[in-house]
Amino acid sequence: MTARLLVMDVDSTLITGEVIEMLAAHAGSLDLVAEITERAMRGEIEFATSLHERVATLAGLDVAVFDAVRERMELSAGARELVGEVQSRGWYVGLVSGGFVELVAPLAASLGITLYRANALEVADGRLTGRVTGPVIDRAAKAVALRDYAATVGADLAATVAIGDGANDLDMLATAGFGIAFNAKPVVAAQADATITDRLDAALALAPFLR
Repeated sequence: MTARLLVMDVDSTLITGEVIEMLAAHAGSLDLVAEITERAMRGEIEFATSLHERVATLAGLDVAVFDAVRERMELSAGARELVGEVQSRGWYVGLVSGGFVELVAPLAASLGITLYRANALEVADGRLTGRVTGPVIDRAAKAVALRDYAATVGADLAATVAIGDGANDLDMLATAGFGIAFNAKPVVAAQADATITDRLDAALALAPFLR
């Protein structure tokens, strides 16, 4: 059987919120961070620029904040059902996030997902420094991740599906065999192969999952 792969964005796709905003709420910078996030998702500023601006506001937070935010993260409606169903059919599932591996890794593990990439927050003496370490997972890096996952599991790109909501997902959606916009910004909905709202498992009614 041909290997098939589903790759999803995390913030506002697999989960209902933006983890950087949840972190910012603890740093007192929520309003500023939410404004920058919105501009980035609309494609008005480059994602990497927006990420550095937002992470800088988190400087000084104790790493215990990760536990507090993990407790607040909620899966989108239909997320667990979608992942479980495609896994039961033998599909591979991957996550790629402009968020943070400290939060994405445990989320992936809870869903039985081993393929994931996200940004890493720099920590010194138990506190966030306001910087990220390593390469930024931006719009281009998300498409690279999809290609890498496909190569890892032996799936042709034509047998891949990607789901995302923001402008930084556009390259990934275009690279996949089928790109789905979920509760998406207009610029994303206009370029995706299909759009769904409200529930992630609505994707199961689309062509790639009916074969």
